[in-house]
Amino acid sequence: MTQEQVKELQEFALQIRIGTVECIKSRGFGHIGGSLSVADALAVLYKCIMNVDPSDPHKPDRDKLVCSKGHAGPAVYTTLALKGYFPYEKLKTLNQPGTDLPSHCDRKKTPGIDMTTGSLGQGTSTAVGLALGDRLQGRDCRTFLIVGDGELDEGQCWEAAMFTAAKKLTNLTWLVDWNKKQLDGYVTDILDTGDLEKKFAAFGFDACTVDGNDVEQVYEALSKKPGDKPVAVILSTVKGKGVTQVEETMSNHSMNVGQDVFDSWLEELHGKLDALQGTGR
Repeated sequence: MTQEQVKELQEFALQIRIGTVECIKSRGFGHIGGSLSVADALAVLYKCIMNVDPSDPHKPDRDKLVCSKGHAGPAVYTTLALKGYFPYEKLKTLNQPGTDLPSHCDRKKTPGIDMTTGSLGQGTSTAVGLALGDRLQGRDCRTFLIVGDGELDEGQCWEAAMFTAAKKLTNLTWLVDWNKKQLDGYVTDILDTGDLEKKFAAFGFDACTVDGNDVEQVYEALSKKPGDKPVAVILSTVKGKGVTQVEETMSNHSMNVGQDVFDSWLEELHGKLDALQGTGR
């Protein structure tokens, strides 16, 4: 990648973070930590990797995203809004009565959402179904699955992983948000899943670990053409990445703070964007 392309991705990731905070601010609380940690991966997917068309969100041969950790919906919604799937202002209706943006992803409500998720683990199986269905239909497209590291406590995830590798679903790429935390604490303290790269490799994946908050590393991992094995990319991320106070808060899975705190988070993010763009506010 050129440095200009890297910069564009970094800007897009910051815009996703800004929109995510604005989205959650409108409700006053929400799943901030795990939304911010996947912003860089979403930026790379939707700007460089995925074949999608906001004007035709249901086209059969589109690439698909399944965010199995459905509570990261605010980050996905922001990405879709920035891509033009729906007006940006709609982000302020998060989880409000009659909204198209529920707290967790819902394919029947939100344009651009390919699979309803939220019950942890189930998105892994539905992603397998999407990828298998596309292969049976002879479609040249890919499915990208984002799954949380805490979510991997669910046995269903490993059944889906075993099926993915056994059936050589090379059109399905797994992205594990390895942000080291889950709702109740550190993943290693609750149910240590061990070396995820080695584990996925043992299941039959072409697995690698990258800095999931480095857009260049994420791009390099996702832009490689799959071989005869499905790909698993372990994204080593920081929960709450981009907002210092959230990063430093232990219980940052979901946070309920005052509007002034949200404003301070937005000021920090806008400052980073201004610095990257070389502009002043």
